Amino acid sequence: MSYRPLHDGWTLSGGDVSELPASVPGCVHTDLLAAGRIEDPYLDENETKLSWIGRTEWTYSTTFAATLDTPRIDLVCAGLDTVAGIELNGQEVGRTANMHRSYRFDVRSLLRAGDNTLKIKFDSPYAYAEEQQRRLGSRPNAYDEPFNFIRKQACNFGWDWGPTLVTSGIWQPIGLHGWSVARLAEVRPQVTVSDGTGRVEVRVRLKRAAEDPVTITAALTSGGKPMQTRWEIAGHRATATVDGIEALLILSVDDPALWWPRGYGSPALYDLTVTVASADGDTLDTWSRRIGFRDVRVDHTDDAFTVVVNDVPVFVKGVNWIPDDVFDNRVTRSRLAARFRQAADANVNYLRVWGGGRYESSDFYDLADEMGFLVGQDFLFACAAYPEEEPFAAEVEAEAREHVVRLSSHPSLVLWTGNNENLWGHEDWDWKPALAGRSWGLGYYVELLPRIVAELDPTRPYWPGSPYSGDLARHPNDPSSGTTHIWDVWNTDDYTKYAAYRPRFVAEFGFQAPPAYATLRRALSDRPLAPDSPGMAAHQKAAGGDRKLARGLANHLPAARDFDDWHYLTQLNQARAVAFGIEHFRALRPLCMGSIMWQLNDCWPVTSWAAVDGDGRKKPLWYAMRDAYADRLLTLQPRTGAPLTPGGPPPVPVGEVFTPPGAPALVAVNDGREPWPVRTTVTRRNLAGDILASAAVEVTVAPGAATTIPLPADVTTPGDPTTELIATDGGPLWFFALDKDVPWPAPSFTTEVSADESSTKVTVTAESLLRSLTLYPDRLDPTAETDRAGVTLLPGESVTFTVHSTQPLDPAALTTRPVLRCVNDIAAADLAGGSSLG
Repeated sequence: MSYRPLHDGWTLSGGDVSELPASVPGCVHTDLLAAGRIEDPYLDENETKLSWIGRTEWTYSTTFAATLDTPRIDLVCAGLDTVAGIELNGQEVGRTANMHRSYRFDVRSLLRAGDNTLKIKFDSPYAYAEEQQRRLGSRPNAYDEPFNFIRKQACNFGWDWGPTLVTSGIWQPIGLHGWSVARLAEVRPQVTVSDGTGRVEVRVRLKRAAEDPVTITAALTSGGKPMQTRWEIAGHRATATVDGIEALLILSVDDPALWWPRGYGSPALYDLTVTVASADGDTLDTWSRRIGFRDVRVDHTDDAFTVVVNDVPVFVKGVNWIPDDVFDNRVTRSRLAARFRQAADANVNYLRVWGGGRYESSDFYDLADEMGFLVGQDFLFACAAYPEEEPFAAEVEAEAREHVVRLSSHPSLVLWTGNNENLWGHEDWDWKPALAGRSWGLGYYVELLPRIVAELDPTRPYWPGSPYSGDLARHPNDPSSGTTHIWDVWNTDDYTKYAAYRPRFVAEFGFQAPPAYATLRRALSDRPLAPDSPGMAAHQKAAGGDRKLARGLANHLPAARDFDDWHYLTQLNQARAVAFGIEHFRALRPLCMGSIMWQLNDCWPVTSWAAVDGDGRKKPLWYAMRDAYADRLLTLQPRTGAPLTPGGPPPVPVGEVFTPPGAPALVAVNDGREPWPVRTTVTRRNLAGDILASAAVEVTVAPGAATTIPLPADVTTPGDPTTELIATDGGPLWFFALDKDVPWPAPSFTTEVSADESSTKVTVTAESLLRSLTLYPDRLDPTAETDRAGVTLLPGESVTFTVHSTQPLDPAALTTRPVLRCVNDIAAADLAGGSSLG
């Protein structure tokens, strides 16, 4: 057996471009950029100049030397984007029409000893998709692009957070695989654990070049070392002699270490290796993966949606994941590891891989396994009606089978989902008249995909869509059952409306804000920056996005005087909105058992819902999410005393701030594995910090529980709502009035700045109340990052921001506007006609 990558010596031609050097794996856009033929599409308005690339045919060519030393030699294409013809030495090898699957061709008869020429000719993605659209009849979708008529990453065609950059290229490894007698065509381990015994059923399928008997061995080791003798007795190694093409080998482990998600235990992993050898002992092929022993199911009792791992109900503290770059070859393992670390540090335990992107790389799922993330994987259908006619039905089945087999060994993967928002779209987005009876994908979601999962990955649950209520006879986005998406908040209503929902599991919700200032300054040449300056407008992809941002600000915060104010306030409003939602959903436990925020990451510098922007910088939302997803959460929530029952919101005037009924109560949420003794004092105070009423609270919260503690009326009833608040010891605050209606005192504080080799510490001591104090050190050094944001201080309280940067930071600049900000900086300046922090 031998494998030779074919990644060198490629050239690219197409349109008026000829014989440019090409990188493989890669894509046309990055090759043109490297050659200086296009400007960076992420900067300014450059994206709009590049639509011609997706409407051009492209050819990749290379010459390589070959040796004909095995009876079978396959050309293995791990990923071609997308519709392509392959020629070897002038002869057609085959054609492809699916970015989301691999292809393998027997090319032994076409190869020559010595030099060989390989060409891959890519059709225009637009030409192919538009031809299929004409042939089959149009299908509705969320954008005026034909992405549902080609098996390609949908968001290449633009999204409400992504650019329209329609790629072509050899986007995954390509090479020659030489082999003899037999190779491993498929290895599918089915891992279960029951009554203290782990069981691995290893199903193997061979591809044959000869009928000779072969020996297949499956071996299980722990941490790269042989298992203990007692496990050897239990069967950690199995061997079979096979003269056909299929085999089943069974391994068992007594009392295995279990794989646990983040916050519940260690994600224990075992090494599984499968080899096939000839009768004389020569190794013919090898397959290796890490597996984990764990049980997963979704509990639907009483219309719930509860992820249960190893018989422990898990509250999903999740984020939605989109491709981390438009150009997939840029997404390295180290970049994924950095993004995963940001998720872990924000107390996230679940990553939902969204259906408009891609099946992620092996690095993605390996990292999730190692770090204990739960992963929900959408099949790749999003926001559109998809044709079920050929060639799409066969392509969908082929890609689904490939990736279900590929990913089934990963313990982190806990849920397959049929699509993103297509069931909802069919019900509510006026699709039915436009479809006029044509197919739209339902057969995929309720027949084909669940059948494939049941056949190839029967230990893992499948859910037909996100959202989905659990019954086709019920509205797919009914919050009282199954999974729901909440988007009226962003599109039409104030974020306080989250409090009107009583959902079982929220799979999407979110609020927009621009990226970090340093990211904007790298990406945009606008002088000056303004919310509607040309570059800012080009990097706002949501329909009516700026209007919705303005509505959210007007509902809650004082008016911005300039771009610096607008940037601070929009980021603050995003952080508050999402934290408000997360805390509300968590406080409903066990009625609600999941919160998946849209979205963790961005694929380019853009105004979006992300917590981490396209340059990898944390927005204030990230810090708010970290606090709201803490294992132990204290939150103040309105409570009427009536039982919490599932359902959607009562009628709320569109766009208006929703005032939930009931007095504030303290809710303690414990996602830990041990009881949590809570002891705190809750006070009602004025803006000067004077205590007007107080109550001591002492309660023990059971593991996996939320406990509501009513507060006395003298604490929850203000004398003057505009000048009073509720505070807890080092915990949450409750303001009776909106920020825009509060007569904030002029900010008064002292600062102390100290630095050492690794960090700069900025200590702020409040002399007046300081509302949502935030430090923006990236304005001074693009590499600088602080450890917290959005801190409210009562008079006499202090906070220390720890800043890491690659260069010394000016203490004076660190402690003045626009680097150091608070709400009363703007409110007081409005009253005084100037800035207080600058």
